[in-house]
Amino acid sequence: MPFYKQVIVIRNDLKLSKGKLVAQACHASLEAYKKSEEKDIDGWEDTGVKKVILKVSDLKELMEVYEQLKQAKLKPALIKDAGLTEIPSGTTTCVGVGPAEETIIDRVTGKLKML
Repeated sequence: MPFYKQVIVIRNDLKLSKGKLVAQACHASLEAYKKSEEKDIDGWEDTGVKKVILKVSDLKELMEVYEQLKQAKLKPALIKDAGLTEIPSGTTTCVGVGPAEETIIDRVTGKLKML
């Protein structure tokens, strides 16, 4: 039986407050969930609802990960901030992906560091 997970990749260069960072990760989690296949959602819920939060150094690296996830036939969610609090409107903050099979996500995100 395959294992499933969801991954959120956050830009480390923005130096977001903890509250803002959590809010952005939540946006990414929900948007990625909405894009996921029903079979992957079911598998994820049956195997523990694993979530992993990873970091990249900047926007360039985040966009590289986003494009690689798309090339892997995954459905990543790119999150841009509304600009109401800490950062300018339209700032790209993070990417969410999954739930999907862990082995497929790890081909792209497996070498990234935990936040």
